[in-house]
Amino acid sequence: MTKTSTKGELIEEEAGLKRDITLVGGVSVIVGSMIGSGIFISPVGVLSNVNSVGVSLIIWLICGIIATFGSLAYAELGTMIPKSGAEYPYLKEAFGRGPAFLFAWTSSIVLKPSSVAIIGIVFGEYITKPFYSDCEEPPPVVVKLASALCILLVAAINSYSVKVAAKVQIIFTVAKISVLIIIICTGIYALTQDTTDNLQNSFKGDITFNTIGLAFYQGFWAYDGWNQLNYITEELQNPYVNLPRAIMIGIPFVTGIYILTNIAYLAGLSLTEMLSAKAVAVTFGSKLLGVCSWIIPLGVAISTFGGCNGYTITCPRIMYTAARDGTMPELLAMVHRRKSTPTPAIFFNTFVAILVLFPNDFGTLVNYFSFSMWIFHGSSCAALLVLRRTQPNRHRPYKVPLFVPIVVILTAGFLVLFPIIANPAWEYLYAFLFMLSGLIFYLPLVHFKKANQKSTGGCSSSFTRFMQLLLEVVPVDVPVDDDHDDEIKSIQSTKSIKSS
Repeated sequence: MTKTSTKGELIEEEAGLKRDITLVGGVSVIVGSMIGSGIFISPVGVLSNVNSVGVSLIIWLICGIIATFGSLAYAELGTMIPKSGAEYPYLKEAFGRGPAFLFAWTSSIVLKPSSVAIIGIVFGEYITKPFYSDCEEPPPVVVKLASALCILLVAAINSYSVKVAAKVQIIFTVAKISVLIIIICTGIYALTQDTTDNLQNSFKGDITFNTIGLAFYQGFWAYDGWNQLNYITEELQNPYVNLPRAIMIGIPFVTGIYILTNIAYLAGLSLTEMLSAKAVAVTFGSKLLGVCSWIIPLGVAISTFGGCNGYTITCPRIMYTAARDGTMPELLAMVHRRKSTPTPAIFFNTFVAILVLFPNDFGTLVNYFSFSMWIFHGSSCAALLVLRRTQPNRHRPYKVPLFVPIVVILTAGFLVLFPIIANPAWEYLYAFLFMLSGLIFYLPLVHFKKANQKSTGGCSSSFTRFMQLLLEVVPVDVPVDDDHDDEIKSIQSTKSIKSS
């Protein structure tokens, strides 16, 4: 790519991702990705699985603390290895290409596109609901078409410009926070009116501990997205400062909002009303907001659109980073020659997301795969401990206490093993085998170096050239970890001095 200097000269410019995400944009990516549909629906799942108001609030707090610990561990990894893709470069540095590829395989084919699809479906349900009577549900085809339009619009925005996508994320993050503040303020009013006595008898009743793991799953679903900023580290301005700063602003803020929102629900609704609600926020609005109750469905639609945009900003960077590393097709590592957006990776993520929209039972399958995400969260924190031991002198602009990654590893182990022990099902084995099936592609195409062999006229290279021309994309210049590179050069120079 080229650009024109002030003197009218053409200057060669490196192709690659540009640092267009500011600190505010980074915070909005975290907050906007975390606040999706979960806080409007999950409170019922948490409460029903523990049967105690007080314990449910404690679980929301613990989930927030664990999410904070996980993000702080990722902040150390992200500032030490300032590359996009989050878990992919961390696992590669600590354990090699094999585990990193299995993460990219599972995330790119199932986890991330399906997350976008699920958020899109919630958007479709709430955006189409006003066009039907109260007793009539929108037809599934209408909901899924609206979902597909949402996903396609978000993909178009992200393909056009990272700056525009970041600005959209900021606007929708502010909008969804405004809706939650309305809920919180309404809940405060309900507290003054003694609408319910839930909070006065918060630990009353029989606490159900045998399903507490399911309650944590529901809570962590609402907190999902705490690691999203690490996927776009190469596009974040001054990541050594802004990455940990955005994390320390965003996640405690979301935790506070979530707890206050839950208190508002409990102040305004009886336990019977909460437990029977399909979407607790809508029930809350219908009871307490009167003629303004339409704000809540609109707020859910806004929230899910922003969540879909946040995931579309970050998720394609996994396959982009893996492809740049040579473990996925090279087309996915290319960027638009003028806009510097990873267009092929965005299109692939969007294609898979729309593909999984239409089967009626895909949500069940994703539930069984979701436990695998905690395998990778735990493995990434284990990578932090491994790198502390194998590379003790490596430059770490940000460093967390040792107990932080250990707590996340123990939590991940619990969340992976609990559903298998509590409710054994063949689907967990199928999900695990699907993860390992990535080795079928990894061993011949990457491990044995066949992926990088030059072809003189095969179908693959012809298709790549065709798509390059069609999408106007070009290969990128592989970034260098400057701090680590300087460290290596320093060691090399020291050795040369000693030898001389």
